[in-house]
Amino acid sequence: MTFYSIGDVAERCGINPVTLRAWQRRYGLLKPQRSEGGHRQFDEDDILRIQEIKRWIESGVPVGKVKALLDKGKIPVAGDWVALQEEMMSTLRQVSPARLRTRLALLGREHPVDALIDHVYQPVRERLSLDLNTARVMLSLLDGALIEQAVLHLGEVRRKAGKDALLIGWGIDDRTSLWLEAWRLSHTGWRVDVLAEPLEELHPEFFPGQQIIVWTGKPLSSDQAQRLEHWRRQGYAVAIHAPALSA
Repeated sequence: MTFYSIGDVAERCGINPVTLRAWQRRYGLLKPQRSEGGHRQFDEDDILRIQEIKRWIESGVPVGKVKALLDKGKIPVAGDWVALQEEMMSTLRQVSPARLRTRLALLGREHPVDALIDHVYQPVRERLSLDLNTARVMLSLLDGALIEQAVLHLGEVRRKAGKDALLIGWGIDDRTSLWLEAWRLSHTGWRVDVLAEPLEELHPEFFPGQQIIVWTGKPLSSDQAQRLEHWRRQGYAVAIHAPALSA
């Protein structure tokens, strides 16, 4: 029988090792074997279970409810992300920063940040941006709380071992999305610093020796792609972060 380390499984399944440990310790979803040295060892059955857990969570089921569904042998169906969006809207209508922080913390414990950004936070932000009147107040409240949550998490991750990177927005207007993507990156092993002001012109020579990750929010233009290739030929470490695109 072939066994895999937690790092191998994390890379194969696209899940942070910290998340896998939480699924085991906090929620009892996994029971890996241990090597003689005490390290976790996963087999193919474990990997299949991890993939099933991932499907449940991506469908909108809180992680705390997944074990019961797995034990019953149920099949994942499309989750009701709309319901979570409506709950977020209801919280925002109360215009209470404290209640909003509590709501965000609860969602963060129940769902992976990738899913929350793509299926709750960004859809709600887009919905609020269409209203030029009172919804703008709620959007501002939500953006502030999301940036606060992102900054807190970035600080926690920075105290741990990991890869350092500077995230720069290139030709974007939505600063909150930049912080959300920093939050997303921090769950993949990066210790992220953020250049808070997006740039129209990127100058990698200003950051010698640093790993630069660029967020554009859309596919690269032909000019941007040419510049990126030019910088790479010059030896600058510049990567594109595009989770919703083809990275």
